[in-house]
Amino acid sequence: MEKLSQVTRRDFIHKSATSAAALSAAAGTFASKASAQVAGANERLRIGFIGPGGRGLSGHVNPLCKLRKDGAAIDLVAVNDVYIHQSEKVASTIKEQTGTAPKRYDDYRELLADKDIDAVCIGTPDHWHAKQTIDALKAGKHVYCEKPMTHSIDEAMDVVKTWKDTGKVMQVGVQSTSLPVWGKANELLTSGELGKVLMFQTEFFRNSDMGQWRYYPLFKEMTPQTINWKSWLGTEEGLAPDMPFDRAIYAQWRRFWPFGSGMYTDLFVHRTTSMLKATGLRMPRRVVGAGGIYLEYDGRDVPDVATVVADYEEGVQGLITATMSCADTPIKQLIRGHFGSIVFGTGEEFTGFDFEAERPQVTHDSSIKNKHYEVGKVADSTYNHQKNFVDCCLAGTPDKVNCPPDLGAAAIVTVSLGARSYREGKVFHFDPETNTVSDGNSDWANKWEKISHERGKPHHIAGWNAGDKGSTLVDPEYQRLEGPWVDGRDPVAKL
Repeated sequence: MEKLSQVTRRDFIHKSATSAAALSAAAGTFASKASAQVAGANERLRIGFIGPGGRGLSGHVNPLCKLRKDGAAIDLVAVNDVYIHQSEKVASTIKEQTGTAPKRYDDYRELLADKDIDAVCIGTPDHWHAKQTIDALKAGKHVYCEKPMTHSIDEAMDVVKTWKDTGKVMQVGVQSTSLPVWGKANELLTSGELGKVLMFQTEFFRNSDMGQWRYYPLFKEMTPQTINWKSWLGTEEGLAPDMPFDRAIYAQWRRFWPFGSGMYTDLFVHRTTSMLKATGLRMPRRVVGAGGIYLEYDGRDVPDVATVVADYEEGVQGLITATMSCADTPIKQLIRGHFGSIVFGTGEEFTGFDFEAERPQVTHDSSIKNKHYEVGKVADSTYNHQKNFVDCCLAGTPDKVNCPPDLGAAAIVTVSLGARSYREGKVFHFDPETNTVSDGNSDWANKWEKISHERGKPHHIAGWNAGDKGSTLVDPEYQRLEGPWVDGRDPVAKL
């Protein structure tokens, strides 16, 4: 077995032996630590921004400006970005929206050293997320970090450990987790309405005439004089190899493995995190990934067609798939059980879902019918996600965020192992007790065969409270004739 590691982390973080219990323990254990950090009744939350590029401006700065206008006790006080023009743009936006110009820092560490800053929003490329998050938490700041939470599995474990050690509020930027549908879906699942939960499937299909992520424009003003290339790469921190300045790498970094993982971390993380929240699943036990670059021959590293299949200890399989073409013919997002399926449809901003029942010949219950559940519309999930973060910071309740680091880490393990499987051609097993990864073997199949041969009980998702509902089979009368013939004797000769 091998402990996951990446050379990109060697200079800034020690490997963690965090256990699965530490990962899955309730964030509520922070309560006593966090309560001492609650702002006073008249105190305001002062927020700084690290790397607020396109997503950082649209998903962090703009909704927080709106929150402030709506009466939230927050101030937007500082900006750090390696690109001088982006730093100027964000600073001017904040001044225009709030009336006060934020401080500007050339180095994010200087921003973190500012005692007047209570929280930070991190919008840098993936390879910087873990280091900046951990540095911020250790500096006593609350953290909103754009998804994916980290670039690697080891980093995810270390972020979770630091989060728990510091007791600070941390929100991972998967805004769809602020939709109420996932809580309602989990309520149905744990109450046994679907019977034994068996599978979720999800997607993120797209299409373009230029190739994914090349729609981020390149500008002549992007030069080594306006962009601190060395800081962006993070070569001194061991985050990426040194390489010549390239506008495409800077602006379209999601196409290249050293900085992102294409659809695995930019798109699959969205959908996977939501499905994990709905089902209550966390760490996968067996993962395989497939795909290839079948169309977009534009110099990219990452595939344009990909699928991840993950198996979980609870006896549930997850399917995450997409092509970066054929956006109009995606598969439906749904959760399957023995008695029926929850069908969300396609897209992301779900207001409800359908329950599609299996036929009564299977359920033996004619009262189980198709039904639509309307949960409620969220006008702006990004705004709601930021509001949830701000509310938790002001209240000192790290256990109330909609996308905490332990959920973020579970999604990272799933999609990262899928990407690694694609690249290495291997099946991987993950052990949440030791946070170790091993190559595929027969143990997984053998385990389930053993349970079947021993006529065991199905495994269930966390929170299951339905007993055997929808989890047992009905033996046909002729099954009484089953059994091995020993010494030529019919085992049911007396029947």
